[in-house]
Amino acid sequence: MTRKTVGRLVILLIAIGVVYSVPPLRDQFVSWLPSSFVALAPSPAAKGNRNLRPLPVKVAVAIKNTVPIYLEGVGTVKARSTVDIKSRIEGQIIEALVREGQTVGKGDVLFRLDPRPLQAKLKEIQALLARARANYAKAVTDVKRLSGLSAKGYSPQTQVDAAKTQADTLLATVHASEAEVELAQLNLNYATIQSPINGRVGKILITPGNVVKANDAEPLLIITETKPVYVSFGAPEQHIDEIRTRMSANALLVEVSTRSSPAVATGRLFFINNQVDTATGTIELLAHFDNPDERLVPGQFIRARILLSTIKDAVQVPVRAVQINQSGHYLWVVSAKNKVELRSIVTGPDSGANITILKGLAAGEKIVTDGQLRLFKGATVAVSGDKAQGGGKPKSNKPSKKERPTS
Repeated sequence: MTRKTVGRLVILLIAIGVVYSVPPLRDQFVSWLPSSFVALAPSPAAKGNRNLRPLPVKVAVAIKNTVPIYLEGVGTVKARSTVDIKSRIEGQIIEALVREGQTVGKGDVLFRLDPRPLQAKLKEIQALLARARANYAKAVTDVKRLSGLSAKGYSPQTQVDAAKTQADTLLATVHASEAEVELAQLNLNYATIQSPINGRVGKILITPGNVVKANDAEPLLIITETKPVYVSFGAPEQHIDEIRTRMSANALLVEVSTRSSPAVATGRLFFINNQVDTATGTIELLAHFDNPDERLVPGQFIRARILLSTIKDAVQVPVRAVQINQSGHYLWVVSAKNKVELRSIVTGPDSGANITILKGLAAGEKIVTDGQLRLFKGATVAVSGDKAQGGGKPKSNKPSKKERPTS
């Protein structure tokens, strides 16, 4: 070590000694240090210095609350049904009766194809059917006539048999023509394209004037059912039995929120997948949402939560009161004589601005919520501002966090 370095260390030690010997400077210096270091340092009171002024702090009183325990997961909104609208026949689109983004109902007309070629084809097949029926009627008459002559001995039986065969053949022709007429009528009906579901129309991909083929690769448009929708999210596999038990007992409600809207939508869990995702250790859950305002959009990311249980008479304090060091979480507890004590604690789930203390603190004790940096063991404090304030009730829109799985 060089002389220059030794000199710097000596100057630094002298400066620290001067600062620590002057109470105002010492207080300011201590305020810069983390609470974990201050807590380990010997208190000035232990050295016989009892003239330090009380340190100003803000305090709160530990309270008892009923804390809900939620299972949380991130997932997506899924449409219950999505349909690619395609033409079932070849033809030219002459009219579009739907707009992009429009809500349609089942059976609403979306497009019309040119019906004239189909109408002409139908008339042609109807004419063939009429001719087949006329030929069949003549054949039936011939069978009756030849049967009468054969009975009187004027006609051989072979002619009667040939007439019956001809009549049966013409009857088959009538049936085939009737099927062709039915098919032609069906194709004519296909010229009017209707919506098969209730939903919202997407972008129109093929406009009027274009010729489409039967079951072409590109759809005319896509309709997505938005009322109701499904929400898919993952849950850790260790909670499968608990979720299944809750589902069998009663309807298990699911609450979801989105980035675009803080409001919570409530649905019903109805499906647990039959296998666990080995990559994430989660299992897929599906919930049904009526979605009357269409706030949930298919493909949208959501945060879902399920109420698993509640902790009754849980001790809670404001989150800002809890500190952490190498040994874990701790609090500064204020005694009846306004002396502070460093108390190690075990924390539980939080509920908004408050956090649950599972071990190390009792309801009614006063804890420091602001001014912890200047505290040391046995320090005297002065409560500034309002006197002991309770932690308050947990906020309903911020759940207790037991798990945060990803789907």
